[in-house]
Amino acid sequence: MKSILTPLGPKADKDTVRRHNLSLVLRAVRDEGESGEATRAGVSARVGLTRAAVSSLVEQLMESGFLTESGKTFSGQAGRPGTALKVARTGPAGLGVEINIDYVSVCVVDLAGTGRVRQTEHLDNRGASAGEVLARAARIAARTLDSAREQELRPVGATLALPGLVSGGSVRQAPNLGWNEVPAEDLFAEALTALRPGNPVLPVASENEANLAALAELWFGGLGDVRSFLYLTGEIGVGGALVLGGELLRGAHGFAGEIGHVVVDPDGPECRCGSRGCLEQYAGQTALLRAAGIDGSGGGAGVVELERRARAGDGRAVAALTEAGRMLGRVVSGAVNLVDPDAVVLGGIYRGLMPWLSPPADEELTGRVVSGLWSPGSGRLRASSVAGDAARGAAALVVQDVLADPVAYAEP
Repeated sequence: MKSILTPLGPKADKDTVRRHNLSLVLRAVRDEGESGEATRAGVSARVGLTRAAVSSLVEQLMESGFLTESGKTFSGQAGRPGTALKVARTGPAGLGVEINIDYVSVCVVDLAGTGRVRQTEHLDNRGASAGEVLARAARIAARTLDSAREQELRPVGATLALPGLVSGGSVRQAPNLGWNEVPAEDLFAEALTALRPGNPVLPVASENEANLAALAELWFGGLGDVRSFLYLTGEIGVGGALVLGGELLRGAHGFAGEIGHVVVDPDGPECRCGSRGCLEQYAGQTALLRAAGIDGSGGGAGVVELERRARAGDGRAVAALTEAGRMLGRVVSGAVNLVDPDAVVLGGIYRGLMPWLSPPADEELTGRVVSGLWSPGSGRLRASSVAGDAARGAAALVVQDVLADPVAYAEP
């Protein structure tokens, strides 16, 4: 039997080892800063390097603008107090750009993961060409970059969060936008570069918006020890993402998570994807508002009205949400049986609609999940945190690259 060998990378030289250790120290300071104060001694103990080695690495990171120090920390033990280390609030940052059916949201995240700048415009992107929509997004991004510069932040890359099948820098298919084979990264980069003459060209990447919202929930949300979860985001359509053991499952071609196009009823309403009876035809924003008798042309205003009517006990609104919750539970129960996550997180418009969606969804999960671990009120079905949005996840993805190799992003 022929063995399958894993390709070996080049031998690590001194420079490669130092770059790796710089990343270790930077990430350790960032992580320690989330729960307290980081010191050279604490970082040394955490990463397994000598105090002298850590001090040398810290000095280089400070000179390059990645770390700052302030004050003294007192551990209560004998010895000299340590100097508190923090990731810099200026310098390298990430830019996230979420393009959805009825809005564009852009944000800048610093090395600590803090959202520092946010600009959102409610736009009806249906019917507009892909080039026009991406040019709109570039204009908002350019203004956001100007605001970031005022705070001495230097975004070193941009990630597009897109509602569709994303691969190789292009949107293979985004049914609700009407996009097919759109080179989104190139179109956005060209538009942004044209708006910022004389500035360095900003590298652009792209990812499915539900994937990025799930990563934001993982990194910034209130999941605690939960590292395996199914994330659903309700917008015009229904997006999904799966995180297992703290890692995003993208699938063989990057298309995993398209739960909105799981068929609930093969004889159901025709979907924009070309199939019939997809989940989003029952639980997407458009379907919900239509079932509740609410004009959906106002975008987010329609969802606000739906929630208002449901709180007032309006029968049609409550019935629409109950049916959507039942369909969500039916589809999600199949996914839970397949991948056994610790939790299912509902985001997007579902966050505010949980009081009506959760009971019927929980009932379906209780009756259909074979493990017996799911029951009403178990807490496994939960709303996303306010921190779990795709634009922030997109910007944080850039920051992850900086933390992985700070030398590559040091200012010339």
